[in-house]
Amino acid sequence: MQSVCGIDVSKDRLDIMVLPEQQCFSVRNDAAGWAELVERLRGFSISAIGLEASGGYERGAMRALLAAGMPARQINPFKLRQFARASGVLAKNDPLDARMIASFVAIMPTQQAQPRAPAIDRLTEILAVRRQISAEKVAAENASRLLEDVMLQRLSRRRIARLEADIDMLDRHLTEIVGTDAALSYRYRLLTSMPGVGLVLACTLIALLPELGRMSRKQVAALVGVAPYAFESGKFKGRRCIWGGRAPVRNVLYMAAMSVLESRLQGVPRSAQGRRQAAEGCDRGHHAQDDHRAQRDGS
Repeated sequence: MQSVCGIDVSKDRLDIMVLPEQQCFSVRNDAAGWAELVERLRGFSISAIGLEASGGYERGAMRALLAAGMPARQINPFKLRQFARASGVLAKNDPLDARMIASFVAIMPTQQAQPRAPAIDRLTEILAVRRQISAEKVAAENASRLLEDVMLQRLSRRRIARLEADIDMLDRHLTEIVGTDAALSYRYRLLTSMPGVGLVLACTLIALLPELGRMSRKQVAALVGVAPYAFESGKFKGRRCIWGGRAPVRNVLYMAAMSVLESRLQGVPRSAQGRRQAAEGCDRGHHAQDDHRAQRDGS
C-alpha cells in the first residue's frame, strides 16, 4: 500500500505527516532541512506529497522535492480549509494541518507539480514586485490630489517619479529575460501578435498561466476566474457571476481588455457594471484566441 504525505509550511519549519503510517516529524525550512526531508521520505513508498501554498515559503521545499523526482503537489489553501471543515475539523495547528494536507491529497484529485525554468521564476518574482509598486504608485497619486502644502506636493511628485522609474526598470528586465530565452521569446511573439497584448500581459500569461495551450478555453477561463457560474435552484434563476481564479492574471487581462474595448463601447452602457460585463466577455474571447493560437503552434 502506497503512502501519502502532507507538509505544512511556515517561515522556519516544515511539519510533515505520512499516512497511513502516522509518521509525524518536522525539519527546518532551509537547505539542510530540505535535504533531510528528501532523505527521510525516501524510506516510504509515497504516491503523492502535498504542500500548502504559503506566500513563497514553500518554494525551496518544492524545488528540492521535484529535483529528487518526488510527486509533489501544491495545494490551494482555500480548498484545504473547506476540506477540513467538511471533515468536521475546526481546530488548526501545524501538525494537524499537515495531517489534513495528507488526507486531502489521498482523497481529492490533484495535479503533480512540474519543475519550472529559472527564467519563469524570475518573471514571476519581477511581476509580483511590479504589481506592488504599481499599487503603491496609484495610492500615492490618489493621496497627492488632496495635498495643499507645497513641500508635500513636491515630495509626492518626487515619490511618484521614483516609482515610475522603478516600473520602467522592471519592464526592461522583463524584456531582457524574455529576449534571452528562445522558448520564452517564441511564446512572447505569439502572444503579442494579438491586439491588446503587450509586455506585461504577455509575461503574466507566460509566467502565471502555463496551462495556456494545454486546456480547453472553458477550463482556462475557469482558471483565470472569468467563467460565469450558474446560481440556480428549482425555479430560482439567479444571476451568473464569476468567482475565484488567478486574480493577478485576471486583473492584467481586464485592463488590457478595457483598453481594447474603449474605442468599441459606443453602444455599451456607461455604467461601471456594463463596462465590466463587456470586459469579462472580452477576457473570455482573448483567452479563447490565445489558447487556439498556442494549441495550433504546438506550444
